[in-house]
Amino acid sequence: MAVHENPQQSSGIHLPPFRRHRGAPVSTVSAHLDTHTAQAYALASLRILTGFVFLWAFLDKTFGLGYATASGKGWIDGGSPTKGFLSSVAAGPLQSTFHSWAGDAWADWLFMLGLLGVGVAVMTGVALRLAAGAGTAMMALMWLAEWPPAKHLSDGAPSMSSNPFADYHLIYAVALIVLAAVGAGAAWGLGRVWARLPIVRDHSWLR
Repeated sequence: MAVHENPQQSSGIHLPPFRRHRGAPVSTVSAHLDTHTAQAYALASLRILTGFVFLWAFLDKTFGLGYATASGKGWIDGGSPTKGFLSSVAAGPLQSTFHSWAGDAWADWLFMLGLLGVGVAVMTGVALRLAAGAGTAMMALMWLAEWPPAKHLSDGAPSMSSNPFADYHLIYAVALIVLAAVGAGAAWGLGRVWARLPIVRDHSWLR
């Protein structure tokens, strides 16, 4: 269902106008403004860094920058972004499923487009709800692939899992959801411009 809103309004956290509220002490107003501004900038920092995690993974896997992906093994060199990771899954209920997906073209394309889309959207502050949904789905699948609850791998070796539940995939997913929930795309981002687009005003899920 389309949601129509006043075009004068925009979503997200905005820096408040620096004007004195009638009847409020100057110190109280100043403290409120400072707190609101600090929150907006803190969330903007979290948003940009979280988005860069996804964008960097895309760039490294595409061009083989020599970090997680060795030089000459990038996607543009004919390497598969999913084959190494999925074929090495050694625990969890979906082990055989992930092995069958490893290196498939559809898996490579979905994974890379997901990294690029989530990275760009979150860093620029647009389509945060879509990015949160896609990013959470990716993190859930990667969590299942690594399967932190396992103490041992399928060959009996220790899994070296540091936490059976709250690993970094969960943290990234929660960060994406929080950023989308508070509309953290306005400060240091294009959230306001994006929210003014007619199609976005009419379809709140695009926010």
